[in-house]
Amino acid sequence: MKKDLELMAKAIQLAWKGLYTTMPNPRVGCILVKNGEIVGEGFTQPAGQDHAEVQALKKAGDAAKGATAYVTLEPCSHFGRTPPCANALVKAGVVKVFCAMTDPNPNVSGRGIQIMEQAGIQVHVGLLESEARNLNPGFLKRMTQGKPWVRAKMAQSLDGRTAMASGESKWITGPDARSDVQKWRARSCAMVTGIGTVLADDPSLTLRASELGFEPTRQPHRYVIDSTGKTPAHSNIVTQPGNCTVFMSEDNWGSQAELEQAGAIGLLVRRNNENQVSLESVIEILGREHNEVMIEAGAILTGAFLHSNLIDELIIYTAPKLLGNKGRSLLNLPIEKMSEAVELELQDARMVGQDHRTLYRVKN
Repeated sequence: MKKDLELMAKAIQLAWKGLYTTMPNPRVGCILVKNGEIVGEGFTQPAGQDHAEVQALKKAGDAAKGATAYVTLEPCSHFGRTPPCANALVKAGVVKVFCAMTDPNPNVSGRGIQIMEQAGIQVHVGLLESEARNLNPGFLKRMTQGKPWVRAKMAQSLDGRTAMASGESKWITGPDARSDVQKWRARSCAMVTGIGTVLADDPSLTLRASELGFEPTRQPHRYVIDSTGKTPAHSNIVTQPGNCTVFMSEDNWGSQAELEQAGAIGLLVRRNNENQVSLESVIEILGREHNEVMIEAGAILTGAFLHSNLIDELIIYTAPKLLGNKGRSLLNLPIEKMSEAVELELQDARMVGQDHRTLYRVKN
């Protein structure tokens, strides 16, 4: 049992190598062992390329016959861009499979296990399941709820201010924190901001090798929530490499043509009771193809997402600075009673350069 735990832990470590590249597929690791020796290993490659099991089987070759597989997620049972991995394990002659967890997709969950068991393979499920689930919070949520895993990134001073009263905010945090933000962007399928941030800061919301530390293979899809139709066609978020979509409503649909000429996509979204773009509709649309979504917006939009119970995690960078009582607050939350307070659960706290980074889960 101890050896099984060690090998599954190694498979999970392999899966983390796909942190920035596997989306929209899950991050999966696989190890093949025969006579106590590792004969093949792999992790999921970018979409359309080999899954972890196939990569491990290719490396093992004929040694896969009679081997035991340790896989962080139930091998797939359906044809997508690649053939089913469950069938590949059967064909290769694998005799035993340890799955950390079943496929979260209710339409296929258990089918891969069934295929392998019907072929005579011994299948064990649940080894290091909690650690395996941490690999793919977005994929799990999208498969079970049709929604992405949503993070919001914020930066504040020690006294909880995000900018001066004038709006000046560059730079609250130091270069190490900004590089760290790039890594969170890199693992995200999409970035979301609001029209207020676009007009005030003209952000790009792109990945930059100089800050990321490596050359990115893709850019997250960028989204702007714009109830006013004021997104400039020449803004950085529209013109930078990669895809940009502007969520709009019927009232400002006239500006859609200019945005599309500049390379963006205008997407019509229903309005809520406050006559603004419905955030619930936005999340529903994002959940169709994106696993993890990161919000980098101002206090009003981030607060609205949080107040609507649409945020799963908060990443807060706190700089060792004091901006004073005239500075802008971290969030706009219409809370008047202690019973309405948003409860958070601390997941991680660490220093990033001179700044302090805390990661909280929102307790819904």
